[in-house]
Amino acid sequence: MRSGLKRLAQFCLSLTFLIVLSTHADLAVAQDMRAVDLKEHTHIHGLAVDRKDPSQLLVATHHGLYRVAVDGNAKLISVVQDFMGFTPDPSEPNSLFASGHPAGGGNLGFITSTDNGETWQQVSPGVGGPVDFHQMTVSLADPKVVYGAYGVLQMSRDAGKTWSEVGPLPDNLIDIAASAKDSKTLYAATEFGFSVSKDEGRTWKAILDGAPVSFVEVTGDGTAYAFILGRGFVRFHEDKPKPETVSNDWGNRIPLHLAVDPANAKRMFVATHKSDILVSTDGGIKWTVLGG
Repeated sequence: MRSGLKRLAQFCLSLTFLIVLSTHADLAVAQDMRAVDLKEHTHIHGLAVDRKDPSQLLVATHHGLYRVAVDGNAKLISVVQDFMGFTPDPSEPNSLFASGHPAGGGNLGFITSTDNGETWQQVSPGVGGPVDFHQMTVSLADPKVVYGAYGVLQMSRDAGKTWSEVGPLPDNLIDIAASAKDSKTLYAATEFGFSVSKDEGRTWKAILDGAPVSFVEVTGDGTAYAFILGRGFVRFHEDKPKPETVSNDWGNRIPLHLAVDPANAKRMFVATHKSDILVSTDGGIKWTVLGG
């Protein structure tokens, strides 16, 4: 579970996702199933649009990596076990980055796949590792710059081969996202709001206070998306970081992960705290269950 999500649940006492997630870990997971059934067997830790075939979605879970077709059929393509910090390499369509845990326990360090998720290798254990980056992001301004959260913020300038500690993490961190404009700029979603750092994460300045933010994601054109509890799905441009609400009809759903199609910014996917996968084709205004 992402750091901070347990405390995030305190803001939504009517939700029961902590109970739901705690029952998933011991269930057997099938090789193939419907995407709508994933939540009965595992929970989701990351999403990415398959850049070799944008009609498909890559779904990183507690029990491996799935490829999901537009009809909602999900196929298990790799078993690392517990994928965390899952993110695509923006410079290479076949390359993916992740961290997490192998079957049987322990940490994986910083791992990468060069065959679109089928096989994985450790590139580096990280500082004080092997690390388990629950939050990780790659700079779209400089794809060799990678940030990961493991007790403190760590940074790599050589695509994950070597790492250094940058500074303390924002309090109650939930998610981080690197800027598309400047490799030194980072955004943080926390239980208390939304913050930005202009110096590689050494210092942070609040953009929004007073409400939990469950994720943040930045796309290549500098558009950022987030979900603010009590407000809804929002977006802003990096040049003007004032969030505007895109949709607020979410009921008791809390999106935790977002993937935007690089070839069509209006096509996007979210995974919620209950591991529902939703799709939008109008830039986030309306959402439907994928394959539902």
